[in-house]
Amino acid sequence: MAHVKAIGAGKYGKDSRPKYRGVKLHDGQQAKTGNIIVRQTGSSYWPGTGVRQGSDYTLYAVTAGVVKFSTRKKMNHDGSRKVIKIVSVVAA
Repeated sequence: MAHVKAIGAGKYGKDSRPKYRGVKLHDGQQAKTGNIIVRQTGSSYWPGTGVRQGSDYTLYAVTAGVVKFSTRKKMNHDGSRKVIKIVSVVAA
């Protein structure tokens, strides 16, 4: 009996589960306190009023209200500007 597994024997059934990232609540939808609005890697969306950012860049609501998406220009440290997407929760 061979003591070494056949080639490719250990590959099956090891696929990791998906991360389910993306926008969970869209513009105009109601958000309760604690609701996740965006799951993301890195800061593609920035928190605005009524929104906080978790350690894994997840944006969640800290107040109840309506989700609003907007953009604004941000000055970088080197003097260049870029447009960033802001997510806010405003009182309904």
